[in-house]
Amino acid sequence: MLWWLRTGAPWRDLPDRFGPWQTVYERFVRWEADGTWARLLEHVQVRDDGVGRVEWTVSVDSTINRAHQHAVGARKKGM
Repeated sequence: MLWWLRTGAPWRDLPDRFGPWQTVYERFVRWEADGTWARLLEHVQVRDDGVGRVEWTVSVDSTINRAHQHAVGARKKGM
């Protein structure tokens, strides 16, 4: 599952050494539904934050947000 998350490859491209892709996919979906992935992420964040390995600074640069021309007050046809 971590190989798939890291590569972003289609499930069908999962290497044979991990077993049938359908089995891995079904387990991934089940773990997502029951909250296993969320608990794992929370555990890692808490552990790493405790030793100072997490940087909590967030920077948002609005210059990358672009609106469509019709969303910025462009004239509408017929007005």
